Amino acid sequence: MTKTTASAPVLGTRALNRATLDRQLLLRRSGLSAKAAVGHLLGLQAQNVKPPYYALAARLDGFAPEELSALMADREVVRIVTMRSTIHTHTAEDCLTLRPLVQPARDRELTQFRKGLQGVDLDRLAALARGLVETEPRTMKELREALLAEWPDADPQALAIAARCKLPLVQVTPRGLWGRSGQVALTTAEHWLGVPARPAPTADSAGPTSTADPAGPASTADSARPAPTTGPAGPASTADSARPAPTTGPAGPASTADPADPVGFAPNADPAGSAPTPHPAHRAAILDATVLRYLAAFGPASVKDMQTWAGLTRLREAFERLRPELRVFRDDNGVELFDLPDASRPAEDTPAPPRFLPEFDNLLLSHADRTRVVPKEHWGRSWQGNQAYCTLLVDGFLAGVWKLDGDTVVVEPFGRLTRAQRQEVEEEGQRMLATLHPGTSFDIRFGTVVQKQPQ
Repeated sequence: MTKTTASAPVLGTRALNRATLDRQLLLRRSGLSAKAAVGHLLGLQAQNVKPPYYALAARLDGFAPEELSALMADREVVRIVTMRSTIHTHTAEDCLTLRPLVQPARDRELTQFRKGLQGVDLDRLAALARGLVETEPRTMKELREALLAEWPDADPQALAIAARCKLPLVQVTPRGLWGRSGQVALTTAEHWLGVPARPAPTADSAGPTSTADPAGPASTADSARPAPTTGPAGPASTADSARPAPTTGPAGPASTADPADPVGFAPNADPAGSAPTPHPAHRAAILDATVLRYLAAFGPASVKDMQTWAGLTRLREAFERLRPELRVFRDDNGVELFDLPDASRPAEDTPAPPRFLPEFDNLLLSHADRTRVVPKEHWGRSWQGNQAYCTLLVDGFLAGVWKLDGDTVVVEPFGRLTRAQRQEVEEEGQRMLATLHPGTSFDIRFGTVVQKQPQ
């Protein structure tokens, strides 16, 4: 423990819980739009179609699922594999910025399949895959079969995963739309969002030079998607090395992306090439901005916390660059925690109403030490094998699981709830149902208390 850490104020578990819930828009519902909330939260976990909708229903006042669905149909938000190699719903801007940021993790993932890729030229694979999915969206099965024709001795699954790791592949609609069904079909983020390929910046450049129209990226032939913005005022520029301090209000910190450069990282000059390649200085600027945004959504947090969220390693350098403009705390175990200086840190006795969260909500997955939300005695009880359960928060902490069973919401708590807590849970459940399933009658039933699984 350093001298600085030893003298830093201590934030106990409940204080961290309340601060995190506040950043996550779970202490009280926010009036943010769905797009602003997705941006503030740096994306929503989305292995399945419904979780992003349930995540926003728990966080936003006046949310309607059609709002997020319309954003997806208009290509203002997309579904793509990013953090922790899992599918997330991101704003178009974050898709184009965060996907290149986590490319090192995708490269590490790819090494796990090297035996099945012997003799495969990965650059050629990326070029072929890009041509295939940009001609028309392809399913993973179609992609496997097409690539297998080129490399018949390779492992088919490894070929498809290599394409996903080398290219920023988004799931095209109708997949992800509320009340709609559709198989997973993929194309590149650049093609879907209408971002033209541009030369990568040179090593001696002060930053990326955009060749895009200042009004925004060119639209694709089949989409009149408006130019992206990150808020009412638009994004802040990184051209000036004196980056402005981020805001910590509901909309999160200001973006450091150049308004004429919504991609963040310039794509390779070859439009058939691999994923965008960042210039080191530009990558550092984007990483620093992402650290600040992570703290705005998940802080106070340690370096390991953010590494867990992002699925990246070696982020200490970025935190050290930012240390002069951050506040430093420590938890009960002496772990150093960073935070934005003006961020909200509510009192630990601030009331936290019950919340119904979807499976894999990022609140439960974005810290190395999850005890700020998951009590140690409940660790591992929100999933069994590969099956994850929707989760229930009571007093800000994981307190049970729930499921829709026909016309009944079954709540299975991990412990006994007081009469007042049961009433609050019922009221919150009815509100969630009225938001996502208006006009439909549901019962809320408390099931048998879930017993802890033997270790």
